Amino acid sequence: MPPLIPTTIAPPFARYAHGFTVPVGHQLVMTSGQLGMAADGMIPDNASAQADICFTNISEILNSAGASPADVVKLTAYVTDRAHMQGYMAARDAWLADHDVLPASTLVIVSGFTRPEFLVEVEAIASILATAS
Repeated sequence: MPPLIPTTIAPPFARYAHGFTVPVGHQLVMTSGQLGMAADGMIPDNASAQADICFTNISEILNSAGASPADVVKLTAYVTDRAHMQGYMAARDAWLADHDVLPASTLVIVSGFTRPEFLVEVEAIASILATAS
């Protein structure tokens, strides 16, 4: 699955691709937005730790569909303040560290989530080879 990084526009300024194609014969796996809450209900007080939990949750969801972070073609993330961007980006880069092919990505600053302690939310779209049903 090739990323789309045209040389006629400015290159990505972080670890992502401008776009991505999904080959014929693949199906999409989509996650809901994951918040930084651990399975035991614990919510860390910093964006990096919350983002780590988001990515752990996404990995578990992908795994349940037979997918992995290597299959992700699009990430969308939301943070509640510019100050949280670096923590999110560090967690994202660590999650994708072993992958040379990077997904498309969007990062948006929002006014808040359902509870004020949440700082980050992340959702993913992955592409896996379709199986016959």
